[in-house]
Amino acid sequence: MARADHLVSLVRASVAGDRETLRAAAEAIVADERAKKHHIVADRIERALGTVPVTPPPLTTSQPQVGPGRDTIIEIEPRVRFDDLLLSLPARENGRQLIEEHVRAEVLRAHAYEPRHRILLSGPPGNGKTSFAEAIAEALGLPFFVVRYDALIGSYLGETNARLRKLFDYVRTQPSVLFFDEFDAIGKERGDTHETGEIKRVVSFLLMQLDQLPPYVIVIAATNHAELLDRAVWRRFQMRLAFPEPDRKLLEVFLDRIICGWPEAPRMTVQKLAARLGAVSYAEALDLCQNVRRRQILGLGEISIDDALARELELWKSRVRPGTVDAERFDKAPAEADARPAKTPPRRPAKIPPAT
Repeated sequence: MARADHLVSLVRASVAGDRETLRAAAEAIVADERAKKHHIVADRIERALGTVPVTPPPLTTSQPQVGPGRDTIIEIEPRVRFDDLLLSLPARENGRQLIEEHVRAEVLRAHAYEPRHRILLSGPPGNGKTSFAEAIAEALGLPFFVVRYDALIGSYLGETNARLRKLFDYVRTQPSVLFFDEFDAIGKERGDTHETGEIKRVVSFLLMQLDQLPPYVIVIAATNHAELLDRAVWRRFQMRLAFPEPDRKLLEVFLDRIICGWPEAPRMTVQKLAARLGAVSYAEALDLCQNVRRRQILGLGEISIDDALARELELWKSRVRPGTVDAERFDKAPAEADARPAKTPPRRPAKIPPAT
């Protein structure tokens, strides 16, 4: 028997007259039946599918129809190419394998396997998690959907679960990449005593929905705080990748790519520049390079690229980072305490001896 989600997609596409979605759902059912060695049923569905004409949407349709759940996501045109990303070796190899599994999904289904489609990315911010998800969508030619938490999380009891249901019902209608950024916002540990019962119900419902997603919907979740995720959430994801801050070699390559696009290269080498920056994320290194170019452009020819770089590196020393804020707060408290005058206990009046 075909999977229930394929049948639901087939019925919805038929009712809506969406022939493209109907064909995709029917092809998914055929693949599922062939994987189960039900070749006769698969052949009959393929013959019936051959009678469905594929026509473009009518010219009178100016915009795509918005169904329930569409308002909880933002569709972004994927432009990042996977080969352009600077990734650690595990992330690069797993990404390539994920793309190959979906490109050659029919080969896997012929042996009763499905491509992996639930991926968890963890690591500090600014190191390529969002770009990785976008590059997967670009490589497979799939729509790239980013979840909007402001439209997903409701303030009333059961409202978030209802919106989650509509979201997953919508993405099941077509192959796509669904991206959850800051996934710890809804995938928190259910054993946390500080969380309400509502978020625990949301996590349980989310896990159920992830289990029921078809393999042609790739779910990629990213988090900066992997320690906050529920333990059952980890088990749902078939591929778990780390995105640490780049090492010195990767940072040098990244800086070289940026500086090669400048009309004028600074005298400082990328090796020395990377050493001056220290342990930073890709996003921080990009911010510094963009600030250098902004300073030079606004200088209208009076500021050289070397002067702009030198000034920005001086400002770079005084930048505020999350770790330094906590350290300063911790160091400042004892200093302020020491600066206060010590409180002396009140002087007790001297006892007068009784008269003799």
